[in-house]
Amino acid sequence: MIALIDCNNFYASCERVFQPALRGKPVVVLSNQDGCIIARSNEAKALGIKMGQPLYQCKDLIKKENVIVRSSNYELYEDMSNRVMSILATYTPKIEVYSIDESFLDFSGFTNYDLNEYGIEIIKEVSKCTHIPISIGIAPTKALAKIANKVAKKFPAQTKGVHLIDSEELRVKALEWTEIGEVWGIGRRLTKRLIAKGITNAYQFTQLPDAYVKKEFSIVGLRLKHDLQGVSSIGFEDSQKKKSIATTRSFSSTLSEYAEMKERVITFTTSCAEKLRKQQTACKQIEIFVLTNRFNENKPQYGNSIKIKLPYASNSNLTLIKYAVKGIENIYRQGYDYKKAGVIVSDLVPENEVQQNLFFYEDKKERLLMTTMDNLNEKFGKNKVKTAFSNKDTWGLKKEYISQRYTTNWNELLEVE
Repeated sequence: MIALIDCNNFYASCERVFQPALRGKPVVVLSNQDGCIIARSNEAKALGIKMGQPLYQCKDLIKKENVIVRSSNYELYEDMSNRVMSILATYTPKIEVYSIDESFLDFSGFTNYDLNEYGIEIIKEVSKCTHIPISIGIAPTKALAKIANKVAKKFPAQTKGVHLIDSEELRVKALEWTEIGEVWGIGRRLTKRLIAKGITNAYQFTQLPDAYVKKEFSIVGLRLKHDLQGVSSIGFEDSQKKKSIATTRSFSSTLSEYAEMKERVITFTTSCAEKLRKQQTACKQIEIFVLTNRFNENKPQYGNSIKIKLPYASNSNLTLIKYAVKGIENIYRQGYDYKKAGVIVSDLVPENEVQQNLFFYEDKKERLLMTTMDNLNEKFGKNKVKTAFSNKDTWGLKKEYISQRYTTNWNELLEVE
């Protein structure tokens, strides 16, 4: 059996841990630059505030209903996530941290356990140690555990936060209840195609012929179908090292000049390179993307991306910046106001297993230079030493409603009188 543990309304719950007065009140958390709503408490959801909704669209409602607004405080959220995941790891020898607020736990061999009671015990322990509420779905496969978790979260009074799918009757009932657009791995595009075919829930999806699913939705879709049928087809992954690394940001104000966009991309690339070195990997592919503000309908819209294969894997600022600049040169178009850009590095390999190219190779001094830069920044503070093109104001993030970093900054700890 596999459990999917999900922290309920995680960002909003983190804000409440150290501010008990927010409990029972509507709370929303904003994206970078305080642009859109990315987390809502149940009370905020009940008011009709939607996920991803721009803040300006619901400012009147927020003022009228006294909704508490917070800027995203990722340093706090990451620390609270680590605390939750460290507790979960004590309940099973095998855990996959799927995201900042979700983990899969492998309960294979737990035949003598009452898994429902075991789940309730986990909820109590996490609540006692972190005050973060969680929901647990337990089922024979990962995809079914995801659905079981949705049931647990939707019906907390009946489930006490834990739902166990351990029979064919419960599996079919849960799948029939789950709308096709709510299935893990089925995005908006596939949802439209399936609804057009008359497939409106997860159970109907599992009744499609294998050949059709494989042809229309690839081998990934077929694995999902089998997983929903109770045949384990989506295995556990090593979550210690990421499969790709992204640094993306919305700008505090729109940018239109090439020099400004180039600087942003160089800064984001530097961040990706630092993360690669931290987990001792190198990348063989880099992707650059740019976007205008789709919410500003009065301005011309443009978005583009480019993927560049590197001749050899690297985690050097200098090497990655060289290819990132080539990327932004290719996709930048004059005459647009850009609101967001990003860099994604992928196709990762361990840095000690990099295969050099016969005709293109990296100067060995670069690795020594990067190590020296990392050591200096760790000793004297982040970004004390960096690439010349990087801006001093690394992100320029707007955080008008930011809360304290209660667990990671000595100057922002709670004071007890």
